[in-house]
Amino acid sequence: MTTVPNLLPVTARHRLWPRCRRCTGIALDLGSARTRAWTSERRMILDVPTVTFPGHGATYPIQRGTIVDTPGTARMLDRLLGHRLPRSGRPLLILTTPVLGGMAYRAEVRTAVEVLRPRAVLTVPTARAVAAAAEADLTRPLLVLDVGAHLTEVTLLVDGAVTDAHCTALGTSDLDSRTPPSRITEAVVAMVTTMLDQDHTSLTLDALRRGPLLAGGGALRADIIYPLVDRLHASVQPVAAPHTSAVRGAARLLQAAHAHPSALTDAVHHG
Repeated sequence: MTTVPNLLPVTARHRLWPRCRRCTGIALDLGSARTRAWTSERRMILDVPTVTFPGHGATYPIQRGTIVDTPGTARMLDRLLGHRLPRSGRPLLILTTPVLGGMAYRAEVRTAVEVLRPRAVLTVPTARAVAAAAEADLTRPLLVLDVGAHLTEVTLLVDGAVTDAHCTALGTSDLDSRTPPSRITEAVVAMVTTMLDQDHTSLTLDALRRGPLLAGGGALRADIIYPLVDRLHASVQPVAAPHTSAVRGAARLLQAAHAHPSALTDAVHHG
């Protein structure tokens, strides 16, 4: 488990967790392979397989960025976090979401997290959370490449907001003797090329020249990193602890929302 440090000064309205006793918070990253959660009570990251057990055997309620079993997702969250929540009070909850998940995904995930009795639900695109974890300068265009276990996303952030995004249902768990890492490299390059071709401004090119951030399990693989550097002609920058970067970034944004509720208007969607 990883500790997330306190990040913001104490305000008159709320103290930083855990000194603030009036409320609790949860940051949640629901992946197809792993679910990661940060809670204000423990200030540690919980990291478990995304799996539920409705009867005999295991089922997987989230597949390639899509919630296919909402009740199963709720059971998994209750098993992971239900006993960790205080009996009194309701948590502020922030969730990372696939960049192209849209309203349908947010509706399903909000239904699933009702099992945690949240007082408010905020959602943030995974790429924005990754940028927060990396403490990236969001006054300049930024490309975020997220190569996960089952999904690969390429996102352009401008002033912290998503302005373009592409994804493919391919990830590190698909790699085997018939699916080499070059398949992921080719998919990422194709998505970036499409973004460049469709961008009538210089924003995507500026972000590429700056150097994309690389997150997810792919950021730990040299056979993905170095070919991307070569094919994109850019300085690809793996983020620290890439597996947990999204939930760590969500935790930073959660603490900001807790201390300054109006500070994240452009970063999050209110549930």
